[in-house]
Amino acid sequence: MKIIIIGAGISGCTAYLQLKKHLPKAVKHDFTIYEAYSTHPDTTAQDRQGSTHSSTLVVGGGLGVGSNGLNVLKRLDEDLLRDIVRGGYTVDHSNLKNKNGRLLMRMDSTDSSQDDGKQGMNMVATSRHSLWKCLRRRIPDDVIINKRVSRVVANAAGRNIVSFSDGSADVQADLVIGADGIKSIAKRAVFADDGDDHYPPHYEGLVGIGGFIPSDEVRDYVEKGSMNFIFGGNGFFGYFFSESNPSDPNRDSPYDISEPGDSIAWWSTYAVDVCPNPKTIDKEDIVRQLQGRHGEWEDPVVQKIIHSVQVDSMYPTWTSPQLPTWEREGVVLVGDAAHALPSSSGQGSSQALEDVEAFALFLAYFLRREYECPLPPQIAAEKQAIKTAAKYYVDLRQPHVRGILEHAQKIQDHKREMNIVQEYFMYGVMWILGFFPSVLSKPMQEVFQYNVAEHVGQVLAGENEGLP
Repeated sequence: MKIIIIGAGISGCTAYLQLKKHLPKAVKHDFTIYEAYSTHPDTTAQDRQGSTHSSTLVVGGGLGVGSNGLNVLKRLDEDLLRDIVRGGYTVDHSNLKNKNGRLLMRMDSTDSSQDDGKQGMNMVATSRHSLWKCLRRRIPDDVIINKRVSRVVANAAGRNIVSFSDGSADVQADLVIGADGIKSIAKRAVFADDGDDHYPPHYEGLVGIGGFIPSDEVRDYVEKGSMNFIFGGNGFFGYFFSESNPSDPNRDSPYDISEPGDSIAWWSTYAVDVCPNPKTIDKEDIVRQLQGRHGEWEDPVVQKIIHSVQVDSMYPTWTSPQLPTWEREGVVLVGDAAHALPSSSGQGSSQALEDVEAFALFLAYFLRREYECPLPPQIAAEKQAIKTAAKYYVDLRQPHVRGILEHAQKIQDHKREMNIVQEYFMYGVMWILGFFPSVLSKPMQEVFQYNVAEHVGQVLAGENEGLP
């Protein structure tokens, strides 16, 4: 079976690894990943002025992978999980503060579902680049071809067609996985034959800037094992240790809080009505605006950052409209191509990881059915197995992701401009909610505790019950 993955970011790399692990070995599967930019595993954030894929770099400072996403990685490859944890920093709680430095609430970032006395997994805070690099190093170089895809055609009568911007010959595939982000080319194939984007991404009216600073001068102000969120009436600020101390013996364990390393990741989010062009921004003016916006905030870490930072770029917040489906005739969308979640969800990478595991498990199951038949598998039979798996995947994943999106959109409103009455009303509500941590953390705990592989198994068990 010929499989093409479009995009070699976090979703695309994980899709390859999941499919390689789970697809039946009875028949050979031919994989190709097409990526428009260089994705050598030694690419660094400093190379971003060259032709490198944005998903491999440090976009907006960093990201968090919740226990649900970490468990996907554990089931995929425990050595991979340890590498990813080693490249980041484990976080067991979040501190939500106001701009004056007052703690409003503390939220648990650890999976508390363990009923056998064992410690649950913590969240791992890391750079996007570090997470991507651990995945990319497990993919053979000859699987990835640096070529920009210009069009995908979902073909009901045969194999799907992939075309390229350089005019080279089209290629055909039984399965095309769109892991090509919010401006997905594959998405257009799902909804239109003419190639137009009928569900364009939506600018949320928010932009972010972020990066890293040495931790030596602010180490005493950042709690061990914490992710810190600072709210104000004119913006939002966050920071966390982005790496563990190399000498800590537990630095590759998601169950332990290690000693912090030498780097702090930070980001600032604020409202801008008209989406700016990151290529034409005045970087010095952005720094002046940052200092003006947060200059009177009393948090010492914020003050250190705004008076020592250099801004390289700005990242507008884009989300995707809720799509009616994520599949058509063997073209399947995963990650941001299917559902670009706002950063306030804290689940962008974890939901992409869940997507690819769910689809790989469904596809493996329905293909195995075909391969176990007495007759040799035919292309038509494989195509039907792909379509059936894709439908099950969408039916399982869409309601779950929709719930996370709706919760994140409520949180995101706290990052917009507000007057002083609205600001202090927000502080009051958050402070009161802080007295009821179990109620407040329930939605996030439900997300952390979600086991997508278990849910796939439950769906397939129901499928088996319906067999004659």
